[in-house]
Amino acid sequence: MQVFELTRKLIDIESITPNEREIGTFLWHHLQRLAATFDGIAEKMPVEPDRDNVFIRFGDPVVVLSTHMDTVPPFIPSGEDEIHIWGRGACDTKGIIAAMITAAEEMLQSGRRNFGLLFVVGEERNSAGALAAAQNPRGSKFLVNGEPTENKLALGSKGALRYEIVAEGRMAHSAYPELGESAIEKLLNALERLRRIELPVDSVLGPSTLNIGTIRGGRAPNIIPDQAQAEVFIRVVGDVTELRRTVADAVAPDAVANEILFIPAVRLGSLNGFTSTTVAFTTDIPAFSGTWGQPFLIGPGSIHVAHTTEERIPKDQLLEAVSIYKEMAGRLAN
Repeated sequence: MQVFELTRKLIDIESITPNEREIGTFLWHHLQRLAATFDGIAEKMPVEPDRDNVFIRFGDPVVVLSTHMDTVPPFIPSGEDEIHIWGRGACDTKGIIAAMITAAEEMLQSGRRNFGLLFVVGEERNSAGALAAAQNPRGSKFLVNGEPTENKLALGSKGALRYEIVAEGRMAHSAYPELGESAIEKLLNALERLRRIELPVDSVLGPSTLNIGTIRGGRAPNIIPDQAQAEVFIRVVGDVTELRRTVADAVAPDAVANEILFIPAVRLGSLNGFTSTTVAFTTDIPAFSGTWGQPFLIGPGSIHVAHTTEERIPKDQLLEAVSIYKEMAGRLAN
């Protein structure tokens, strides 16, 4: 199946986390046919009920090409023009899946083996698929992870530190505010101090960044609010020991910072001849914990349109990615 056609077929399968069952089934049948044709072994790797990673290998897999099959909401069906393929997952990461499968087919047709493909669930939420795969490695020495880097080899990626900031107050009639204690006002004070903290900077990965993603609270306009919460996401670039203390001190005494998620920043492998970059987003790579081999990060498409209603992938980058994955698999295997 041609890479453009396969990309559109994958986009048109809704796979918003955790609804990966249908796309997993599609990939399973597609890879089973590839295994039957080229003497490979395909397997489902259970993660949760109705959620399976899909893995195929040809010989002993020295190199594994991997990415995730889930997407963020909302579902957007595929479209196409002369330059781009459009739709949810076009670059993050269904075009990458199509490029990896096409690269595998071309390598097999030329007689090359000793590689594998691994497609996982859950990257957009909690890396559930990669965490499960880390418990069942298959002996590979190198893992080429696909994310939209505009086909540049990423030398590192920022990590993630996510908090729920919680403030508590005391309800009262809004006509008598002195009888209550506003949790929303306390939360706003805590967030204002949090916005002023000095965030770490790394010479390669650049500065950490902080985003206040959601704010919730209150009961009704005429009630002094007794509860309020905010979700805060910090893109981190190094050790977070001191940053954790700074966050806790900044929100106190008006609120408490409950840590929800931590993914460390990572430094990644490089190869001569590849244009390099660094990326601010997080990936499944830390969740693999090195169990599938030394990680590399590269893929077609721009992260700047991922997660937007304008998500798309350039056709020329898709074709280039097929060649890149073939070259990387060959060089790393040797």
